[in-house]
Amino acid sequence: MNLTTKNPVALQTLMNETMYSIGERAPVYPAAESLGTNIFEYQGDKTTGVLFILRYPEYPYFSPQAEDAFEKTIGALDLSKANVAIVNLANPKNPNDWKLIMEFFKPKKVTLLGVEPASLKLPLIAHNSYMKGRRAVVFNTFSFEEMFSDVAKKKLFWNEFKTFIGT
Repeated sequence: MNLTTKNPVALQTLMNETMYSIGERAPVYPAAESLGTNIFEYQGDKTTGVLFILRYPEYPYFSPQAEDAFEKTIGALDLSKANVAIVNLANPKNPNDWKLIMEFFKPKKVTLLGVEPASLKLPLIAHNSYMKGRRAVVFNTFSFEEMFSDVAKKKLFWNEFKTFIGT
């Protein structure tokens, strides 16, 4: 197969393995820093190392009911919207790229709220469990809407989330 592009973003999307080049310079992928400080639209503070990733197409961040539940949930653990970062990947301005997310936010703890790990090219992480990576621990859980409709999911989330944030 012949590739007819030298665009590094297109190549990164097409290839999931490390590429080597002999005789030519290997493609260089842009780092988040080189793309500017406004690469993501987000709420809160990214310097604390706590990041929430969600995908709500109908809202800038959360539905009103989910926002209320979110604020109460993190408030019970001495967090607030001001001292965590929240990014909505449904916003067309936000790249759906795990490497850029990690470079830009530099999180230590990431919570996926209803965002399937596979959509970010992450390994399978069961709901209400977490995986320790090289730079961050990723907690995969349900969206607040899923928890509203199933009390058992809400209880599972809360018990595991307290442990995750406490570590």
